[in-house]
Amino acid sequence: MSHFTRRRFLANTALSGLALASGSLAMPAILRAQSRPTFTHGVQSGDVDTNSGMAWVRADRPSVIDFEWATTESFANARTLAPLKALPDSDYAVKRLMEGLPSDQEIFWRAVARDLNDINAVSEPIVGRFRTAPASRRSVKFVWSGDTVGQGWGIDVDRGGMKAYATMAARSPDFFLHSGDTIYADGPLKEEVPLKDGTVWKNIVTPEKSKVAETLDEYRGQWKYNMLDENVRALNAVVPTFFQWDDHEVSNNWSLSKDLTADDRYTEKSISLLAARAGRAFHEMTPIRYEPAEPGRVYRTIHYGPHLDVFFLDLRSYRGPNGDSMEGVLTPEARILGFEQLAWLKRELANSDATWKVIASDMPISLIVWDNYAESRGAEAVAQGDDGPAKGRELEFADLLTFIKRAGIDNVVWLTADVHYTAAHHYSPDRAVYQDFNPFWEFVSGPIHAGTFGPNGLDMTFGPEVRYVKAPSAEQGANLPPSDGFQFFGEVEIEGDTGVMTVRLIDTAGTELFTQALEPVLRG
Repeated sequence: MSHFTRRRFLANTALSGLALASGSLAMPAILRAQSRPTFTHGVQSGDVDTNSGMAWVRADRPSVIDFEWATTESFANARTLAPLKALPDSDYAVKRLMEGLPSDQEIFWRAVARDLNDINAVSEPIVGRFRTAPASRRSVKFVWSGDTVGQGWGIDVDRGGMKAYATMAARSPDFFLHSGDTIYADGPLKEEVPLKDGTVWKNIVTPEKSKVAETLDEYRGQWKYNMLDENVRALNAVVPTFFQWDDHEVSNNWSLSKDLTADDRYTEKSISLLAARAGRAFHEMTPIRYEPAEPGRVYRTIHYGPHLDVFFLDLRSYRGPNGDSMEGVLTPEARILGFEQLAWLKRELANSDATWKVIASDMPISLIVWDNYAESRGAEAVAQGDDGPAKGRELEFADLLTFIKRAGIDNVVWLTADVHYTAAHHYSPDRAVYQDFNPFWEFVSGPIHAGTFGPNGLDMTFGPEVRYVKAPSAEQGANLPPSDGFQFFGEVEIEGDTGVMTVRLIDTAGTELFTQALEPVLRG
């Protein structure tokens, strides 16, 4: 199938998916409505708490977008919200915060587009839904993973597209926590990739996915590509997604000190400019909330009822260059969280009265991730790779872990992805070089649709122990395609009556690979 024909096929498939996801939206209406606005990439919801949530749509032209919400699918007694304008400067994407919602309630929301050039030209409505967080101690369930459309593995329609998204949706979670590498802006796709079994992986390829992203429109195109997948759109229609980012939203292993001079794929060599464009596209194309004090900020807290607070970290935007031989002194170069974010996290953890404090980290704590794997050089994540006393980026984490211990903050669990396999790690000072902290768990799960690698080595500074791991064997090799089944996500379920947290690691087929029940420490 030719490049052009596959794109046209996918466009038609996208319209079919929207018809299924949008309630009263019907295919005949779409086909005859060439002069009417349409919604191009389904709906998204996100950052839901007890009384509010974000809603996102994208129109195909300059439009007025009318929103309303109701607690019934019939939209009886719907509440109409002030309209928003979809304009070229946001690529016709709009999102709004819906406030004053009842807690623990199914919310149905609907959007209609009116053409700004012909106000009588009105789209068919499109519908999304989500459930608000509980104010009472009901049970909560969510899923997490990371890494979407990485290492050359895009949408192969004949293989069912991004099937792990459908597996997550089938488990009816309250929300999906996307841990980062939400797109691969630095990962161009080829139309065909030969596989070891003699078959061929056939990617849908759009112009934006045929090269590394450099312009704002190319970064936007990475997001629009992912939303062409029917499984992604189906999940988005009924499950809110809480987004954070890592490196591939901009470029591999990026920080503001990254040098692109020798990378011939890029004509734009300023990483700061690329990061600015990527950040704008990230906020335009996802239902993440805006922080008024810092509109581009990714780190934030979501209060999801009495049992759960989620703290989203950003280990990209504020990091220093680190280096190969950082000493045990916390300098600006050694930071990965940054002073302001670390102070925020301490303050938020100390003020939290939720049973469980989940820290959503876009990178693992002790898994060794090298910037240069060939030479085992350049600590890219937190771990410095020497099994020694805390230094470099480990210093901020040592400070944080000690603060958690001394402040008496209980029930802290870390969730992450990034390394493209799944694992459960238990940390204890009894095994550690740096020992001034309380034991805790870190769970790793991904990719959700990307190449599979691993496992990585462990740095023993904070005393991690592998309790479970599933990754390709040496014989199986690296960068396995999604069709090999090594795609993973995690599920967290908190029981309403007891507060017990159960963490499961799950694969594409829905097989539960590992389960760990955690009893909460209850005080007072």
